[in-house]
Amino acid sequence: MTRLSRRTVLALAAAGLTSVALGSTSAFAKTIKVAGIYTQPIQQKWDARLHEALVAAKEAGEIEYVFSEKVANTDYVRVLREYAEGKADLIVGEAFGISREARKVADDYKNIAFLMGDPFKPHGDNFSVFDNYIHEPCYLMGILAGSMSKTGKIGMVGGYPIGEVNRLFNAFMAGALSVNPDAQFKVNFIGSWYDPPKAKEAAFAQIETGVDVLYAERAGVVDAARDKGILAFGNVNDMNKEENGKDVVVTSALWHMESAIGHAIDQVKAGSFAAADYKEWTMMQKGGASLAPYYEFDGQIPADAKAKVDQIKSDILSGKFVVEIDDNEPKSTY
Repeated sequence: MTRLSRRTVLALAAAGLTSVALGSTSAFAKTIKVAGIYTQPIQQKWDARLHEALVAAKEAGEIEYVFSEKVANTDYVRVLREYAEGKADLIVGEAFGISREARKVADDYKNIAFLMGDPFKPHGDNFSVFDNYIHEPCYLMGILAGSMSKTGKIGMVGGYPIGEVNRLFNAFMAGALSVNPDAQFKVNFIGSWYDPPKAKEAAFAQIETGVDVLYAERAGVVDAARDKGILAFGNVNDMNKEENGKDVVVTSALWHMESAIGHAIDQVKAGSFAAADYKEWTMMQKGGASLAPYYEFDGQIPADAKAKVDQIKSDILSGKFVVEIDDNEPKSTY
């Protein structure tokens, strides 16, 4: 019989056809061993997205899951090898800064699947890569920011000027310019992935120049917006609900790793895992990115801006509209 995906099994079970599904999916019945390796605490929102997706798979009975957090790059290869020696079926983590070394480990354990955050191409037969491609909802946020700013001056505070951040800022700016061609931007990078006081200070400095809307790529920016009574837009997680953003954060560009993780698990269980770029699995069409609800701002956003966002979102999902991926470092325009 034809092997069915785990999602098909769940759908058949809901329809009362469990016996048929289970009878044809023995390869998907067992759990697999998955290890997560994170350089930051799992509370740090980038790593949190991976961890939460793996916890969900564990709770669904798909996997056995163990993880290590706060693993420095200098220790990362050792931990990778320990999990490989421990017979993990799939290892999920991040290889930024140690890509060459991580690929050597994958070469030594060809029977293990690796799904790693990495800016470079897939490697060999078993080293797949991903990054957060949430530039599409960032473009949508830019439309809202450009429509809601009264001064036409928009600020952005990020961690480092690397591709995964640059593409978000560039898309946000493009969205704002699509509704306000005269919009101006202040761009600052704080040189840290987690330094809320420094991010807050950078945001204060931008506000002093006339900025009345902020893109909070880093924690700390929302606090500055709250203190100064201006609006903010969130990044990766729902900063309205998760980072004290009520009455401050209009919406957030969300990153979801459930689809990517689910695809990798399916492939490992089917024995068909291959080195691939998972970029598309972190974009809107496959459920890897979305725009958070507007919450208390729903009635405050201009109707024409909401309508434009809805239309562009629909066009993105249908493939009619493509948001450009621009990894070049964005610059302030005033």
